[in-house]
Amino acid sequence: MSMFETTLDSYAHSNGLKDVNTYYKVLFAILTMFVSVVSQSPIVPLVIFGILTALIIFKAKISPKFYLKFLAVPFLFAFITFVFMAIFFGVGAPILKLGIFNLAVTVDGFNLGFLVLARIMGGFSCLAFLALTTPMTELFSVFEDIKIPQIVIELAMLMYRYIFLFLDEAVTMYHSQETKLGYSSFRKSYKSMGMLASNLFIKTWMKGEQVYIAMESRCYDGSIRTMGEKGSIKSIGAQNLLLLALFEVTLAIGTYLTASFSVF
Repeated sequence: MSMFETTLDSYAHSNGLKDVNTYYKVLFAILTMFVSVVSQSPIVPLVIFGILTALIIFKAKISPKFYLKFLAVPFLFAFITFVFMAIFFGVGAPILKLGIFNLAVTVDGFNLGFLVLARIMGGFSCLAFLALTTPMTELFSVFEDIKIPQIVIELAMLMYRYIFLFLDEAVTMYHSQETKLGYSSFRKSYKSMGMLASNLFIKTWMKGEQVYIAMESRCYDGSIRTMGEKGSIKSIGAQNLLLLALFEVTLAIGTYLTASFSVF
């Protein structure tokens, strides 16, 4: 089991919001993410990102260092998207000329790219909130209750497990190569990474076969049962639902009022 999986599951099972009704957290995350995605200005998604980050760090007691690592990859992709959209999308007066192949950052491109960046970070913070405060077994139980097709839930469960299986194999192989000085020089590093990439698929395939055999030996019949103390919609309470509705309405009003906002 990889260190990342251990840490993620550890936080999901022991955080300040662990005992909050799972339906309430799912409703909060999904509705907030929807508002972030449909927003026509970057203000509301950035506000959502700030609020969710504060909840994750100060209310759920998630380590800021771990949370920053958790955000690193999506932020990198969001920033790359922002750069490409700022350069290659949009028309209008250039605000920055790069001096290479007549490339320039335009007003429309910058505004569109920054909006996409804000949407990505706002939406991902909602997903991070769910992943870091709610055990996956409880989430899958909620998905079953709301009649998500069983095949979709099982695929999601297997994908979740095999992502970490893939990472675990990659880390094991990397450390094995490192102890044999496989990364002592640029040439050796290039060769070692090629060997790791070529062998990783085979290793994870074999590991998956072993896991499947282990599941069959434990009477796996094509369906995976989920268990979790997720509560119910009725147990959320009228006051909590009212607070959620007021919060989402406030965000929706903010989205409407800031629809015409642009950085430039």
